[in-house]
Amino acid sequence: MAPRADYAEQSPELLKKFIELLGATREGSIEEPIRDLVAIRAAQINGCTFCLDMHVKQAKIHGERELRLYHLAAWRDSTLFVPRERAALAWTEILTKLPEQGVADEIYERVRTQLSEKEISDLTFVVIAVNSWNRLNIAFKPVPGSVDVKFGLSKAALS
Repeated sequence: MAPRADYAEQSPELLKKFIELLGATREGSIEEPIRDLVAIRAAQINGCTFCLDMHVKQAKIHGERELRLYHLAAWRDSTLFVPRERAALAWTEILTKLPEQGVADEIYERVRTQLSEKEISDLTFVVIAVNSWNRLNIAFKPVPGSVDVKFGLSKAALS
């Protein structure tokens, strides 16, 4: 099968705006370790190998423990995640899978016990951005690891 289009070459202005949104989410109230967990979990759910590869490497570079990365797919049963992280992961999963009936009040209220309304709002934008990146990369199938050198991900020492 022939390689798919390079969205960075084909739509540079749209990509630039999209990257601005991602940058804005980094300035919000959600801390980097949770943003890393959210990005990895959404990529796992969506089956985005490119994003999963990239976000695991970023998380390791940011200091995330490898065992927590291994446990992330089963975070509900793991003792390695604190209530705030669990709330963020639950919110990520519900927004990523988005059931037909929408987000139940029970889930919102449970998340609200750990995150302020501002944090829930900011986290929602993080999840939106991550899911959008997943869809973009699933559509165009860039090769996992192909941006490691460009983005300094080789420092993760994962191969």
